[in-house]
Amino acid sequence: MKSLVVAATLVISMNLAAAEVVPFNAAQRVALGIEVEPVTVIDAGMSARLPAQVTVPNAQLQVIAAPLDGLIETLLVGEGEQLTAGQPLASLQSPRLLDLQGEYLEAYTRYDLARSAYSRDQQLYKEGIIAERRMLETKADYQELDASLARVRHLLELAGMDKAALANLRTDRKLSSSLIIRAPFDSVLLKQMVNVGERVVASDPLYKLGSLKPLWLEIHVPLAQAVLLQTGQTVQVPDFGMAGRIVAIGQQVHGVDQGVLIRAEINAGAERLRPGQFVQVQLEMGTGGSLRVPRSAVLRSEARSYIFIEQPEGFLPVEVQVLHEEPEHLIIQADLAADSKIAVSGTAALKAAWLGGGE
Repeated sequence: MKSLVVAATLVISMNLAAAEVVPFNAAQRVALGIEVEPVTVIDAGMSARLPAQVTVPNAQLQVIAAPLDGLIETLLVGEGEQLTAGQPLASLQSPRLLDLQGEYLEAYTRYDLARSAYSRDQQLYKEGIIAERRMLETKADYQELDASLARVRHLLELAGMDKAALANLRTDRKLSSSLIIRAPFDSVLLKQMVNVGERVVASDPLYKLGSLKPLWLEIHVPLAQAVLLQTGQTVQVPDFGMAGRIVAIGQQVHGVDQGVLIRAEINAGAERLRPGQFVQVQLEMGTGGSLRVPRSAVLRSEARSYIFIEQPEGFLPVEVQVLHEEPEHLIIQADLAADSKIAVSGTAALKAAWLGGGE
Protein backbone atom coordinates (compact mmCIF):
# COMPACT_ATOMS: atom_id res chain seq x y z
CA MET A 1 0.00 0.00 0.00
CA LYS A 2 2.81 2.43 0.92
CA SER A 3 4.58 1.72 -2.38
CA LEU A 4 1.38 2.70 -4.21
CA VAL A 5 1.24 6.01 -2.37
CA VAL A 6 4.97 6.75 -2.76
CA ALA A 7 4.92 6.01 -6.48
CA ALA A 8 1.62 7.76 -7.13
CA THR A 9 2.92 11.34 -7.36
CA LEU A 10 5.61 10.46 -9.90
CA VAL A 11 3.28 8.27 -11.97
CA ILE A 12 0.43 10.79 -12.03
CA SER A 13 2.80 13.59 -13.00
CA MET A 14 4.12 11.43 -15.86
CA ASN A 15 0.52 10.73 -16.95
CA LEU A 16 -0.29 14.43 -16.84
CA ALA A 17 2.52 15.02 -19.30
CA ALA A 18 1.26 12.21 -21.55
CA ALA A 19 -2.50 12.84 -21.26
CA GLU A 20 -4.62 15.87 -20.53
CA VAL A 21 -7.40 16.06 -17.99
CA VAL A 22 -10.82 15.85 -19.61
CA PRO A 23 -12.69 18.88 -18.14
CA PHE A 24 -16.10 18.26 -16.58
CA ASN A 25 -17.91 20.53 -14.14
CA ALA A 26 -20.39 19.42 -11.50
CA ALA A 27 -23.47 20.15 -13.63
CA GLN A 28 -22.09 18.12 -16.54
CA ARG A 29 -21.35 15.19 -14.23
CA VAL A 30 -24.90 15.16 -12.96
CA ALA A 31 -26.40 15.54 -16.45
CA LEU A 32 -24.33 12.68 -17.86
CA GLY A 33 -24.74 10.39 -14.82
CA ILE A 34 -21.03 10.31 -13.99
CA GLU A 35 -20.43 8.74 -10.59
CA VAL A 36 -17.17 7.93 -8.82
CA GLU A 37 -16.00 5.39 -6.25
CA PRO A 38 -12.75 5.02 -4.31
CA VAL A 39 -10.41 2.29 -5.53
CA THR A 40 -10.22 -0.95 -3.58
CA VAL A 41 -6.75 -2.43 -3.02
CA ILE A 42 -6.79 -6.22 -2.65
CA ASP A 43 -4.31 -8.89 -1.69
CA ALA A 44 -6.01 -11.60 -3.73
CA GLY A 45 -9.04 -12.14 -5.91
CA MET A 46 -10.94 -15.01 -7.48
CA SER A 47 -10.78 -15.60 -11.20
CA ALA A 48 -13.71 -16.04 -13.53
CA ARG A 49 -14.94 -19.62 -13.78
CA LEU A 50 -12.73 -22.02 -15.71
CA PRO A 51 -13.41 -25.63 -16.77
CA ALA A 52 -11.53 -28.36 -14.91
CA GLN A 53 -11.43 -32.12 -15.31
CA VAL A 54 -11.44 -34.49 -12.36
CA THR A 55 -8.61 -37.04 -12.51
CA VAL A 56 -7.10 -39.65 -10.19
CA PRO A 57 -3.56 -38.92 -8.92
CA ASN A 58 -1.01 -41.12 -10.65
CA ALA A 59 0.25 -42.61 -7.40
CA GLN A 60 -3.29 -43.85 -6.62
CA LEU A 61 -3.75 -45.80 -9.87
CA GLN A 62 -2.75 -49.38 -10.54
CA VAL A 63 -3.34 -51.77 -13.41
CA ILE A 64 -3.87 -55.41 -12.40
CA ALA A 65 -2.27 -57.66 -15.01
CA ALA A 66 -2.46 -61.40 -15.63
CA PRO A 67 0.41 -62.96 -13.67
CA LEU A 68 0.55 -66.02 -15.96
CA ASP A 69 -0.77 -67.26 -19.29
CA GLY A 70 -4.22 -68.76 -18.91
CA LEU A 71 -8.00 -68.60 -19.34
CA ILE A 72 -10.25 -66.15 -17.47
CA GLU A 73 -12.49 -68.55 -15.56
CA THR A 74 -14.57 -66.10 -13.52
CA LEU A 75 -14.76 -62.35 -12.91
CA LEU A 76 -15.91 -61.67 -9.37
CA VAL A 77 -16.31 -57.87 -9.42
CA GLY A 78 -17.53 -55.18 -11.82
CA GLU A 79 -16.77 -51.57 -12.68
CA GLY A 80 -17.57 -49.07 -9.96
CA GLU A 81 -17.37 -51.53 -7.03
CA GLN A 82 -15.59 -50.60 -3.83
CA LEU A 83 -12.79 -53.07 -3.14
CA THR A 84 -10.84 -53.98 -0.02
CA ALA A 85 -7.24 -55.16 0.10
CA GLY A 86 -7.05 -58.91 -0.52
CA GLN A 87 -10.55 -59.19 -2.02
CA PRO A 88 -10.77 -61.78 -4.85
CA LEU A 89 -11.17 -60.13 -8.27
CA ALA A 90 -10.98 -63.03 -10.72
CA SER A 91 -9.92 -66.65 -11.14
CA LEU A 92 -7.51 -67.78 -13.83
CA GLN A 93 -7.00 -71.31 -15.14
CA SER A 94 -3.29 -71.63 -15.93
CA PRO A 95 -1.32 -74.77 -16.94
CA ARG A 96 1.81 -72.73 -16.26
CA LEU A 97 0.82 -72.59 -12.59
CA LEU A 98 0.93 -76.40 -12.47
CA ASP A 99 4.44 -76.37 -13.95
CA LEU A 100 5.68 -73.80 -11.42
CA GLN A 101 4.19 -75.69 -8.48
CA GLY A 102 5.86 -78.90 -9.69
CA GLU A 103 9.19 -77.10 -10.08
CA TYR A 104 8.80 -75.65 -6.61
CA LEU A 105 8.15 -79.01 -4.93
CA GLU A 106 11.08 -80.60 -6.76
CA ALA A 107 13.38 -77.70 -5.89
CA TYR A 108 12.25 -77.77 -2.26
CA THR A 109 12.92 -81.49 -1.94
CA ARG A 110 16.43 -81.14 -3.36
CA TYR A 111 17.06 -78.07 -1.22
CA ASP A 112 15.91 -79.88 1.96
CA LEU A 113 18.30 -82.75 1.24
CA ALA A 114 21.17 -80.36 0.47
CA ARG A 115 20.52 -78.43 3.67
CA SER A 116 20.64 -81.64 5.72
CA ALA A 117 23.84 -82.75 3.96
CA TYR A 118 25.48 -79.39 4.55
CA SER A 119 24.50 -79.40 8.24
CA ARG A 120 25.87 -82.95 8.64
CA ASP A 121 29.17 -82.14 6.86
CA GLN A 122 29.66 -79.02 8.95
CA GLN A 123 29.53 -81.19 12.07
CA LEU A 124 31.82 -83.86 10.57
CA TYR A 125 34.33 -81.19 9.56
CA LYS A 126 34.36 -79.74 13.06
CA GLU A 127 35.07 -83.24 14.43
CA GLY A 128 37.92 -83.66 11.93
CA ILE A 129 36.30 -86.62 10.20
CA ILE A 130 36.08 -85.09 6.69
CA ALA A 131 38.29 -82.67 4.78
CA GLU A 132 37.41 -79.01 4.36
CA ARG A 133 37.12 -79.45 0.59
CA ARG A 134 34.22 -81.89 0.96
CA MET A 135 32.44 -79.53 3.34
CA LEU A 136 32.87 -76.62 0.89
CA GLU A 137 31.52 -78.72 -2.00
CA THR A 138 28.45 -79.58 0.06
CA LYS A 139 28.04 -75.92 0.93
CA ALA A 140 28.20 -74.91 -2.74
CA ASP A 141 25.51 -77.47 -3.63
CA TYR A 142 23.32 -76.17 -0.83
CA GLN A 143 23.71 -72.52 -1.89
CA GLU A 144 22.96 -73.36 -5.53
CA LEU A 145 19.75 -75.18 -4.63
CA ASP A 146 18.79 -72.40 -2.20
CA ALA A 147 19.02 -69.86 -5.07
CA SER A 148 17.05 -72.15 -7.39
CA LEU A 149 14.29 -72.56 -4.79
CA ALA A 150 14.17 -68.79 -4.20
CA ARG A 151 13.71 -68.17 -7.94
CA VAL A 152 10.71 -70.53 -8.24
CA ARG A 153 9.24 -69.29 -4.96
CA HIS A 154 9.46 -65.71 -6.22
CA LEU A 155 7.68 -66.65 -9.47
CA LEU A 156 4.85 -68.25 -7.50
CA GLU A 157 4.59 -65.20 -5.23
CA LEU A 158 4.33 -62.98 -8.30
CA ALA A 159 1.58 -65.28 -9.54
CA GLY A 160 -0.36 -64.59 -6.35
CA MET A 161 0.56 -67.43 -3.97
CA ASP A 162 1.35 -66.09 -0.51
CA LYS A 163 3.49 -67.73 2.20
CA ALA A 164 0.53 -69.61 3.65
CA ALA A 165 -0.36 -71.07 0.23
CA LEU A 166 3.24 -72.15 -0.34
CA ALA A 167 3.35 -73.79 3.10
CA ASN A 168 0.14 -75.71 2.30
CA LEU A 169 1.64 -76.79 -1.03
CA ARG A 170 4.72 -78.18 0.72
CA THR A 171 2.54 -79.98 3.29
CA ASP A 172 -0.20 -81.59 1.17
CA ARG A 173 1.68 -81.52 -2.19
CA LYS A 174 -1.57 -80.99 -4.12
CA LEU A 175 -1.18 -79.08 -7.38
CA SER A 176 -3.86 -76.72 -8.69
CA SER A 177 -4.21 -74.87 -11.98
CA SER A 178 -6.69 -72.33 -10.56
CA LEU A 179 -5.26 -68.99 -9.49
CA ILE A 180 -7.18 -66.30 -7.57
CA ILE A 181 -6.25 -62.69 -8.41
CA ARG A 182 -6.76 -60.30 -5.49
CA ALA A 183 -7.00 -56.53 -4.93
CA PRO A 184 -3.67 -55.14 -3.69
CA PHE A 185 -5.20 -52.20 -1.76
CA ASP A 186 -8.49 -50.56 -0.81
CA SER A 187 -9.73 -49.01 -4.05
CA VAL A 188 -12.49 -48.61 -6.63
CA LEU A 189 -12.62 -50.70 -9.79
CA LEU A 190 -12.40 -48.06 -12.52
CA LYS A 191 -12.21 -50.21 -15.64
CA GLN A 192 -12.61 -53.88 -16.62
CA MET A 193 -10.42 -54.87 -19.57
CA VAL A 194 -11.27 -58.59 -20.12
CA ASN A 195 -14.29 -60.88 -20.23
CA VAL A 196 -14.97 -64.38 -18.94
CA GLY A 197 -13.62 -67.04 -21.30
CA GLU A 198 -10.86 -64.91 -22.79
CA ARG A 199 -7.34 -66.27 -23.03
CA VAL A 200 -4.64 -63.98 -21.73
CA VAL A 201 -0.87 -64.01 -21.62
CA ALA A 202 1.27 -62.87 -18.73
CA SER A 203 1.16 -59.07 -18.25
CA ASP A 204 -2.11 -58.59 -20.16
CA PRO A 205 -4.15 -55.90 -18.29
CA LEU A 206 -7.25 -57.17 -16.50
CA TYR A 207 -8.47 -54.30 -14.32
CA LYS A 208 -7.66 -50.67 -13.59
CA LEU A 209 -8.01 -49.75 -9.91
CA GLY A 210 -7.81 -46.40 -8.18
CA SER A 211 -8.06 -44.81 -4.77
CA LEU A 212 -10.43 -41.83 -5.11
CA LYS A 213 -9.36 -39.66 -2.22
CA PRO A 214 -7.81 -37.19 -2.75
CA LEU A 215 -8.56 -36.31 -6.39
CA TRP A 216 -6.92 -33.94 -8.85
CA LEU A 217 -8.47 -31.10 -10.84
CA GLU A 218 -6.64 -30.36 -14.09
CA ILE A 219 -7.24 -26.80 -15.31
CA HIS A 220 -5.97 -25.05 -18.43
CA VAL A 221 -5.29 -21.45 -17.43
CA PRO A 222 -4.35 -18.61 -19.83
CA LEU A 223 -0.65 -17.81 -19.60
CA ALA A 224 -1.30 -14.23 -18.47
CA GLN A 225 -3.15 -15.58 -15.41
CA ALA A 226 -0.89 -18.56 -14.80
CA VAL A 227 2.09 -16.31 -14.00
CA LEU A 228 0.10 -14.93 -11.05
CA LEU A 229 -0.45 -18.35 -9.47
CA GLN A 230 1.57 -20.16 -6.82
CA THR A 231 1.35 -23.62 -5.30
CA GLY A 232 -0.75 -23.61 -2.16
CA GLN A 233 -3.27 -21.07 -3.44
CA THR A 234 -6.97 -21.85 -3.14
CA VAL A 235 -9.10 -23.37 -5.90
CA GLN A 236 -12.85 -23.22 -5.32
CA VAL A 237 -15.50 -25.48 -6.88
CA PRO A 238 -18.52 -23.22 -6.28
CA ASP A 239 -21.22 -25.57 -7.60
CA PHE A 240 -20.17 -28.21 -5.05
CA GLY A 241 -19.24 -25.89 -2.18
CA MET A 242 -15.73 -27.32 -1.86
CA ALA A 243 -12.19 -26.05 -2.17
CA GLY A 244 -8.71 -27.41 -2.74
CA ARG A 245 -5.14 -26.26 -3.18
CA ILE A 246 -2.86 -25.85 -6.19
CA VAL A 247 -0.19 -28.58 -6.06
CA ALA A 248 1.53 -28.13 -9.42
CA ILE A 249 1.94 -25.45 -12.08
CA GLY A 250 2.93 -26.64 -15.53
CA GLN A 251 5.97 -25.21 -17.29
CA GLN A 252 4.77 -25.94 -20.84
CA VAL A 253 2.35 -23.80 -22.84
CA HIS A 254 -0.11 -26.01 -24.73
CA GLY A 255 -0.27 -25.25 -28.44
CA VAL A 256 -4.03 -25.71 -28.85
CA ASP A 257 -5.23 -23.07 -26.40
CA GLN A 258 -1.96 -21.41 -25.30
CA GLY A 259 -2.88 -22.37 -21.75
CA VAL A 260 -0.82 -23.72 -18.86
CA LEU A 261 -1.87 -26.86 -16.99
CA ILE A 262 -2.63 -26.14 -13.34
CA ARG A 263 -3.22 -29.12 -11.05
CA ALA A 264 -5.17 -28.78 -7.82
CA GLU A 265 -5.86 -31.38 -5.13
CA ILE A 266 -9.30 -31.90 -3.61
CA ASN A 267 -9.54 -33.83 -0.36
CA ALA A 268 -12.60 -32.81 1.65
CA GLY A 269 -15.65 -33.70 -0.43
CA ALA A 270 -13.71 -35.68 -3.04
CA GLU A 271 -16.25 -38.51 -2.76
CA ARG A 272 -18.81 -36.25 -4.48
CA LEU A 273 -16.72 -36.03 -7.64
CA ARG A 274 -16.11 -38.66 -10.33
CA PRO A 275 -12.98 -39.21 -12.45
CA GLY A 276 -13.46 -37.80 -15.92
CA GLN A 277 -16.10 -35.32 -14.73
CA PHE A 278 -15.88 -31.66 -15.82
CA VAL A 279 -16.56 -28.97 -13.21
CA GLN A 280 -16.29 -25.18 -13.02
CA VAL A 281 -13.60 -23.74 -10.75
CA GLN A 282 -12.33 -20.36 -9.60
CA LEU A 283 -8.70 -19.69 -8.78
CA GLU A 284 -7.30 -17.45 -6.09
CA MET A 285 -5.04 -15.06 -7.97
CA GLY A 286 -1.82 -13.80 -6.40
CA THR A 287 -2.48 -10.11 -6.99
CA GLY A 288 -1.09 -8.35 -3.94
CA GLY A 289 -1.45 -4.58 -4.27
CA SER A 290 -3.81 -4.83 -7.24
CA LEU A 291 -7.16 -3.11 -7.55
CA ARG A 292 -10.70 -4.47 -7.83
CA VAL A 293 -12.92 -2.16 -9.88
CA PRO A 294 -16.42 -2.51 -11.39
CA ARG A 295 -16.42 -3.67 -15.00
CA SER A 296 -18.06 -0.38 -15.99
CA ALA A 297 -14.98 1.57 -14.80
CA VAL A 298 -12.66 0.09 -17.45
CA LEU A 299 -12.84 1.26 -21.05
CA ARG A 300 -10.94 -0.17 -23.99
CA SER A 301 -9.46 1.78 -26.86
CA GLU A 302 -7.16 0.32 -29.53
CA ALA A 303 -6.55 -2.88 -27.54
CA ARG A 304 -5.62 -0.91 -24.43
CA SER A 305 -7.53 -0.52 -21.18
CA TYR A 306 -8.12 2.74 -19.29
CA ILE A 307 -9.79 4.14 -16.20
CA PHE A 308 -10.68 7.77 -15.45
CA ILE A 309 -9.28 9.25 -12.23
CA GLU A 310 -11.23 12.09 -10.67
CA GLN A 311 -9.40 15.44 -10.67
CA PRO A 312 -10.61 18.84 -9.33
CA GLU A 313 -11.24 20.09 -12.86
CA GLY A 314 -12.36 16.81 -14.50
CA PHE A 315 -11.04 13.30 -15.15
CA LEU A 316 -7.61 11.99 -16.10
CA PRO A 317 -7.43 8.89 -18.36
CA VAL A 318 -4.83 6.38 -17.11
CA GLU A 319 -3.85 3.16 -18.84
CA VAL A 320 -4.17 -0.01 -16.72
CA GLN A 321 -3.43 -3.72 -17.08
CA VAL A 322 -6.34 -6.12 -16.64
CA LEU A 323 -5.02 -9.12 -14.73
CA HIS A 324 -8.15 -11.25 -14.64
CA GLU A 325 -11.91 -11.08 -14.51
CA GLU A 326 -14.52 -11.78 -11.87
CA PRO A 327 -18.29 -11.97 -12.53
CA GLU A 328 -18.95 -8.32 -11.60
CA HIS A 329 -15.47 -6.83 -11.30
CA LEU A 330 -12.08 -6.68 -12.94
CA ILE A 331 -8.75 -7.02 -11.18
CA ILE A 332 -6.35 -4.45 -12.58
CA GLN A 333 -2.79 -3.31 -11.99
CA ALA A 334 -2.28 0.46 -11.85
CA ASP A 335 -0.11 2.87 -9.91
CA LEU A 336 -2.61 5.10 -8.12
CA ALA A 337 -2.70 7.09 -4.91
CA ALA A 338 -4.50 5.29 -2.08
CA ASP A 339 -7.23 7.94 -1.94
CA SER A 340 -7.90 7.98 -5.70
CA LYS A 341 -11.48 7.95 -6.96
CA ILE A 342 -12.43 6.60 -10.38
CA ALA A 343 -15.46 6.99 -12.61
CA VAL A 344 -17.73 3.93 -12.48
CA SER A 345 -20.71 5.19 -14.49
CA GLY A 346 -21.09 7.63 -17.36
CA THR A 347 -17.73 6.44 -18.63
CA ALA A 348 -18.96 6.25 -22.23
CA ALA A 349 -19.47 10.03 -22.15
CA LEU A 350 -16.00 10.49 -20.67
CA LYS A 351 -14.48 8.36 -23.42
CA ALA A 352 -16.31 10.30 -26.12
CA ALA A 353 -15.17 13.61 -24.67
CA TRP A 354 -11.60 12.36 -24.29
CA LEU A 355 -11.26 10.93 -27.80
CA GLY A 356 -13.23 13.79 -29.35
CA GLY A 357 -11.00 16.30 -27.70
CA GLY A 358 -7.92 14.59 -29.00
CA GLU A 359 -8.91 14.81 -32.67
